[in-house]
Amino acid sequence: MSYKLSFLGAAGTVTGSRYLLQTPTHRILVDCGLFQGYKQLRERNWQSFPVDPASLDAVLLTHAHLDHSGYVPALVRDGFKGPVISTHATFRLCELLLPDSGYLMEADARYAKRKGYSRHKSPRPLYTQEDAKTALKSFKPAPFSEPVEITPDCTAVFRPMGHILGAASIELQCGDLRIAFSGDIGRYGSATMVDPEPVPQADYIVTESTYGNRDHGEADPESVLEDVIGRTVRRGGSVIIPSFAVGRAQSLLYHLSQLRRRGKLPQIPIYLDSPMAVNASSIFCDHLGEHRLTEEQCREACGIAEYVREAEESKALNRNAMPKIIISASGMATGGRILHHLKHNAPSHRNTIILAGYQAGGTRGAALRDGATELKIHGSYIPIRAEVAQLDMLSAHADQGELLHWLEGFGSAPRQVFVTHGEAAASDTFRHLITERFGWPARVPGHAEVVDL
Repeated sequence: MSYKLSFLGAAGTVTGSRYLLQTPTHRILVDCGLFQGYKQLRERNWQSFPVDPASLDAVLLTHAHLDHSGYVPALVRDGFKGPVISTHATFRLCELLLPDSGYLMEADARYAKRKGYSRHKSPRPLYTQEDAKTALKSFKPAPFSEPVEITPDCTAVFRPMGHILGAASIELQCGDLRIAFSGDIGRYGSATMVDPEPVPQADYIVTESTYGNRDHGEADPESVLEDVIGRTVRRGGSVIIPSFAVGRAQSLLYHLSQLRRRGKLPQIPIYLDSPMAVNASSIFCDHLGEHRLTEEQCREACGIAEYVREAEESKALNRNAMPKIIISASGMATGGRILHHLKHNAPSHRNTIILAGYQAGGTRGAALRDGATELKIHGSYIPIRAEVAQLDMLSAHADQGELLHWLEGFGSAPRQVFVTHGEAAASDTFRHLITERFGWPARVPGHAEVVDL
């Protein structure tokens, strides 16, 4: 029987995850993400989808982050009629993320037109909030760890991966072919999330490699947070944390609540300035058993911050010069309310910007990580004089050793490992390491490459 696997995204980059599996009779898309970061990557979002969306039988999502789910509204709008299958928690989070993504795209288009900084006379969004709400009607949630029929010839098993709430690997069994997609692999021993669950066997493995060339180190995140926040407050400054609304925000709140419980946190206000993160925190507490926290710990963590929902409340934070902690989306400073906080706070040496995880190339977060002295925000250049602290240990992505640990769970050698979802250096380093450590054939596929299985 003939099978083909096409790498339509996350090949040579960490963004735009899209893998197309073609069986003799069906087409299944695993992940349907947005490209983010560099302009040449973002422009792929505007290209016609490589196959007719109507020809796809199903879309499977490993988790809710937009680089894995964010293109679904465009796919449905352009003709996809099949089911979008994910875990229950992923569906709950997509109910927040996808309409918000459409809303922000519409708002950015209006803002660009009003300010005149777009090269287009009438900037338009990739999709609208209404497109996203329509797409949500296609979702069919599936349980963890139970076979789910996708097509007459394919079943899937979603296994917990601990990256964020609802995150899963996907094992597809199509006839005599078994292929495992890692999705994003979480941390082992995380304070908040469960450990990634191994997949027993696969003929082919598609694995992420975000941190395939480095480890996070042994630093305790709470000790580092205590140190960074303490010295910022001593110089009269505020701490600004760009954060993914789903996953990272909840982890940060937990660590801050533990520091406050032990009397290690200055008595300054903490603001969660992201309506989506507020709602995601509620969903997090609704899914006890899919993470490590008890109900009491979850409520304590989510109760440590003052929730900021309205735009005027958000603006008022920057009119108050008193030291504070502001957690706001987005995690790589690509858009949202965090941009206004950076515009106001980045020019002062008293303040600190904490980067709490991976920063994809081409994003403002990556520029801050790399020592940029100014950032372009809303058409103007903003000087960066604030301290910038990179806290990789807060990442929800497995590091090199943890990626290898997940691969060790396979009971036998696969025919091939495809190394994806990483920058070129990370993916190639991890490819070489897989071959050296396990003796398995491994390769880094190119963008839009099609392979016969």
